[in-house]
Amino acid sequence: MLNETAPPASDTTFGNRVRSAVFWRSGTQILSQVIAWGATLAVIRILNPEDYGIFAMTQVILVFLSFMNGYGLVSSIIQAEKVETIQIRQAFGMLLLLNGGIAILQLILASVAADYYRQPLVADLLRVQALIYLATPFMALPEALLTRDLEFKKPAIINLVSAVVGAVTALYCAYNDYGVWTLVYAPLAIFWSRAICLVIAVKFYILPTFNFKGAGAMFGFGATLLASHLFWTIQSQSDIFIAGRYLDPHDLGLYAEALFLTTIFAAKFVPPLNEVAFPAYSRLQSDPRALAWSFLKAIRLVMLISCPLYFGMAVTAYPLVETLFGPKWIDMSPFVAILALAMPVMTLQILFTPANNALGRPQVTARTNMFGAVLMPVTFLIAIQYGVYGLAWGWVIAFPLLTIFTYSQSHRHIGVSAREIGRAVWPGLSASAAMAAIVYGVDQLLPAMIVYMRLVLLVATGGLAYVGMLYVLARPTLIEAIRLIVRRKPPQPVPAVLSSEQA
Repeated sequence: MLNETAPPASDTTFGNRVRSAVFWRSGTQILSQVIAWGATLAVIRILNPEDYGIFAMTQVILVFLSFMNGYGLVSSIIQAEKVETIQIRQAFGMLLLLNGGIAILQLILASVAADYYRQPLVADLLRVQALIYLATPFMALPEALLTRDLEFKKPAIINLVSAVVGAVTALYCAYNDYGVWTLVYAPLAIFWSRAICLVIAVKFYILPTFNFKGAGAMFGFGATLLASHLFWTIQSQSDIFIAGRYLDPHDLGLYAEALFLTTIFAAKFVPPLNEVAFPAYSRLQSDPRALAWSFLKAIRLVMLISCPLYFGMAVTAYPLVETLFGPKWIDMSPFVAILALAMPVMTLQILFTPANNALGRPQVTARTNMFGAVLMPVTFLIAIQYGVYGLAWGWVIAFPLLTIFTYSQSHRHIGVSAREIGRAVWPGLSASAAMAAIVYGVDQLLPAMIVYMRLVLLVATGGLAYVGMLYVLARPTLIEAIRLIVRRKPPQPVPAVLSSEQA
């Protein structure tokens, strides 16, 4: 069992522990993602779009129910100044009751979901997937205790081990014709291997208690996170939930995997950046000018990456999909091209969250999530009338509206104007648009060739064109990015006045 009290900030080893935590968390996370993505791409090439369509139907149910799994309860343990053994036992009891109840609820809803989607197999898949919830208490609490002591080495190694177990399971099942069950057994292997390893690593051999006297603060903390997460869940899962009713599994699978491909950057890379941005903004909340400058700089630099990535994805969708996924997935290409157009706006919208939270205004994020929980389902209900293409275009229509609403709720607190945000976005946007036009023109001129060679040539053309366009259209921003990459010295103090080029 870990120490029951958090280490004092004055501890001479505290800084070293933080650096070690960052190293292990980031390093092993990258390696785990490489393993997971490698296995995912291999499995995608073996399975069929129908398999992913049926699996996507079950995932909606899992995500909707998982928001009640009690992870918010363990967050209170991480934040608490002192944790008694009784609190750990109470949290364990709560997690067992919550996740056991969710598992039973999913068993009951399995048939209902199958009837809704008109797919009997969905019920069988959901019944087996209910086993995931039973692993949650044995993951959440041990991991929270390790996090509390800034012990990231053990969970990092465990996450790596579970990624390998999941990859091996997925590849074995895929090559042995398990079909859609491959997508069920692999996550089960990941969750349960992780749970077992965490229990052993922490020596988490305690008994739960179901006497929750004095646990009101823990309940309150978890309930606050629960409400916000509910709105986000509705916003993020409404498209698959609606589409599953109207589309056949093949088209739904194409759409779901196109969404998976196009949201990789926003879903996998932006959230870690926001985790870093939150404490950074928090330290600047007493200096509004510095916070605004830092926020605009974050937008400018992130858009320098996201815009060329997504514009390039839009104009190279066909060779990209065939190279990564194989010929059987080529019909997914138009959806990738459409969805990619919405993702820079989605990336921009996500960047507002850490700034609002750092300013002590989580209600702004909550209102934004509430608006999204209404806007996205309404948009998709209308868009689905035009089929899977309409669903994809729904993203292009809805996310600019959500971003405008987010800005309307945030700009006064952060201290930025629409013009300043526009100036921050412009370098990446303008250079990427010009780059995309050049790549499209080159693609039209290229003769028939091996698909991956075509992709390599287009990517190389896009990279050179993007740097060249930045040099022509936004030279100060290009120089800033280069200095950020090669800089050895700490950043200079925030300028007192925002220049037109930097704001």
